Amino acid sequence: MTQKIIPWILVCLLLGCTGQETAFSEREFIPLAGTWQTELGSVGLPGTIDESRLAPRNTDTLNTSRLTRLHPYEGKVTYTREVEIPASSAHKEWRLIMERAKPSVLRIDGDSMGTSSLILSPQIYDIGRLTPGKHTISIEIDNGPGSVPSGIHGSHAWTDATQTNWNGILGKFGLEANEGILIENLQLFPDTETHTVRVKALIRSSASGDAVITVEGYAWNTKEKASVPRQQFEMALKEGTGIYEFQISTGKKPLLWSEFDPALYKLHFELSYQDKKDRYTTDIGFRDFSTEGTQFSINSLKTFLRGKHDACVFPLTGYPPMEKEEWVRQMRISKQYGLNHYRFHSWTPPQAAFDAANEEGIYMQAELPYWGMMDPENKDLNDFLIREGEGILTAYGNNPSFVMMALGNELGGDTGYMRTMVDNFRTSDDRRLYAFGANNALGTAGQQEGEDFFVTCRVGGEVGSGDYSTHARATFSFADAKDGGYMNGTYPSTDLAFEQAVAGCTVPVISHENGQFQVYPDYGEIEKYTGVLYPYNMEVFRERLQQNGLADQADDFHKASARFAALCYKADIEMCFRTPGFGGFQLLDLQDYPGQGSAYVGLLDAFMDSKGAVTPEEFRGFCGEIVPLALFPKYCWSSDETFTALLKISNFSDKALTNEPLNWSLQNIRTNETVSSGSINGIHVAQGGLSEVGTVSVPLREIDHAASLRLVLNRGPYTNSYQIWVYPENEDGAVDPELEETTSLQDALDLLKEGKKVLFSPVHTEIEPLSVGGLFTPDYWNYAMFKSISEQLNREVSPGTLSLLTDPDHPFFREFPTDMHSNWQWWIIAKNSRPFILNRTPRGYKPLIQVIDNIERNHKLGLLFEMRVGQGKLLVNMCNMEAIAGKPEGRQFRRAILQYISSPGFAPATAFTPEELTGLFTTTVGGKEIVGVKNITTYQ
Repeated sequence: MTQKIIPWILVCLLLGCTGQETAFSEREFIPLAGTWQTELGSVGLPGTIDESRLAPRNTDTLNTSRLTRLHPYEGKVTYTREVEIPASSAHKEWRLIMERAKPSVLRIDGDSMGTSSLILSPQIYDIGRLTPGKHTISIEIDNGPGSVPSGIHGSHAWTDATQTNWNGILGKFGLEANEGILIENLQLFPDTETHTVRVKALIRSSASGDAVITVEGYAWNTKEKASVPRQQFEMALKEGTGIYEFQISTGKKPLLWSEFDPALYKLHFELSYQDKKDRYTTDIGFRDFSTEGTQFSINSLKTFLRGKHDACVFPLTGYPPMEKEEWVRQMRISKQYGLNHYRFHSWTPPQAAFDAANEEGIYMQAELPYWGMMDPENKDLNDFLIREGEGILTAYGNNPSFVMMALGNELGGDTGYMRTMVDNFRTSDDRRLYAFGANNALGTAGQQEGEDFFVTCRVGGEVGSGDYSTHARATFSFADAKDGGYMNGTYPSTDLAFEQAVAGCTVPVISHENGQFQVYPDYGEIEKYTGVLYPYNMEVFRERLQQNGLADQADDFHKASARFAALCYKADIEMCFRTPGFGGFQLLDLQDYPGQGSAYVGLLDAFMDSKGAVTPEEFRGFCGEIVPLALFPKYCWSSDETFTALLKISNFSDKALTNEPLNWSLQNIRTNETVSSGSINGIHVAQGGLSEVGTVSVPLREIDHAASLRLVLNRGPYTNSYQIWVYPENEDGAVDPELEETTSLQDALDLLKEGKKVLFSPVHTEIEPLSVGGLFTPDYWNYAMFKSISEQLNREVSPGTLSLLTDPDHPFFREFPTDMHSNWQWWIIAKNSRPFILNRTPRGYKPLIQVIDNIERNHKLGLLFEMRVGQGKLLVNMCNMEAIAGKPEGRQFRRAILQYISSPGFAPATAFTPEELTGLFTTTVGGKEIVGVKNITTYQ
């Protein structure tokens, strides 16, 4: 019986899908979705054992290192069901397709059909002919530890820290038939210069003879119409499987695919042999993604990769979406924040993600599922990775969005073997750029010969050293770099860049995993977890907060730390843009990573929902194709100075900017008054780089009160802004004669007994056990992990705090304007402070300047706090005033303290007895044991 043939254009329009999925759909296909029997019970496929809830309920509700699988299962599961082959298909050949699974064994009617270990590309089993009637299919899926080499367990393709080590079958799943001829695979190599497509066709035939393959196509997602004319190619088929090559002509210059216009062509191939036919439909894009020196280019336009790190975080299912729509949703959110690039950390997503990226114009970096040491002698692991790499290139190689590939994350070991592996991949498929890995050897080995691009946090240099000149990102853990790198270790400015680090590089450098700024979690997120994972980690952290009497501040902790993290991400990103010839960055991350110790480092939560810290428009202002930049040496100024900024524009749009104005204004945030404004006319900014366009110079002598100003830069729809602070250079105001200053607790008690106003600034060395260290930036990634790593390496442990928390309307801040969170004027103050542990104070007691602690400790911390003691009034200051006296903000901070304590507004509401005050400053606060989380990367 001849299969009914639907006109191919109608098929394409009806299916609305691409790649192998479309190819499968055009052949007779028996879906195997539905109920399957297992030793555990009935299971729905596609799906996982976790989703079926057949495995025992997880009783561990105290794990804080990651989300908890509610019904975890590891080991072998055999899925069985019957399928009926119609009589009309008795002459056909069959193969079973599982789009994504774990290592498997297939049996038909008890007979083995083979095995497959592919975990990131489709598993396809050749079955041959099946007699009409019922057949029993048994598929054994093994997600046990022995099913893959142990080195795979820590990758994001496998670990429970991300997508979970599920057992099941996902995506396209069924039996596909052919009539004895089969286009098994097509690899398409578009050439933008010759307007041709070289085709490598893997064709299987049950007989030898002359055949014809017909090709035609059209552009389908652009306003401009274009087509590929109908062409025919004759070929002599040979029985068995062979590779046949031919070249398609587009007839005229094709539309090009890029982030600016992701033009896609749908190509239809029809193979005819005697009375048999086979069809294959796929999307392609004509693009030339390459390098020009140290920059990337797309179709001869230089591009800057503004990327995010995708850790495979999907908290409802525990596995990646297998449908395009969810990927489109997420990628459109990322584009709203100005991103054009995705890096997949030690995994590769399914075709649905590439489909979405093809349509949205996202540049994708896929990786093999490995994070560890490369050893030529580890044959099992290496063979597994090579098979996986070949499967990835075969399955996803035609996608224009698939522009980059790396061997894994933070690899160590034999670079010569890495080079050999990359060379082999490149030889078989040169349509993308290759790197040995992302941040291999933590960047200490520098750029390696044979890499097309270099993803790194540093370019050479020692881990843990105080030399920041090798750094290619602004912040590190304390285990990685002394004092955490540039942002915490150097006085804030906007004129630093990574030029020295990348000066010797000859390929594009991409900054690795920028940011990692912790944000205090929003416990309201807990109710979103309605799937296979539950945030018991969040519940534990919330309980600790309640035990310390801080539950009522959880929302403020979240809001303040998120807003501060957004400022830090801005600073890190702008350092990248300010570096001439830089390749780009890969944020860690725009969204949270709820594993590996619970790293809430995103400005979006695990569901890609905003935390409210920054709008997409604001973020895009410093993370877009065009970014106006202001370079100045400091954020804090005296009124006898002239504020000066050098203005530059980073232009990675699709054209040069010519004769267009850059408008600027300097506004007083509190009064909304414009201090000064102007325009720089006739600017010219070449495409693909950074150009200086002018300067701003504003005398500040008219500012006679402490003020926060905002510099706003605007070039058409592109707006960026900066906050600066100006403090008057005048004598201190009148100080209350009753005010006394001391560094001695006993002196403070004696003075309070006399009814004095007392400013008590404890000596830091005397209160170390009662306080934590001074930190400006939010703690890096996860406190538990890097505390343990630093201790193992005998390096300084990060103080672990996240941000200040203040009430900007409190009388104290009339002379020291602030937001509710940390900002750049607090750098020198925070760094020279020791926030005091106030856990022993009453639950309702809150300091004037609070410091938000990390989720592991949840201390109540005070930098400035007040109380009544007898007839006296006490203000405790935990900042070293002498250390900050050389900066305008340091002098103003002291002035604000003195004026506040001398004012009627200084009226502490909470009373302490002398005994309670003495106990507060002499009794060490107990703490829980903090257990570190294992990190695969070595920091030796």
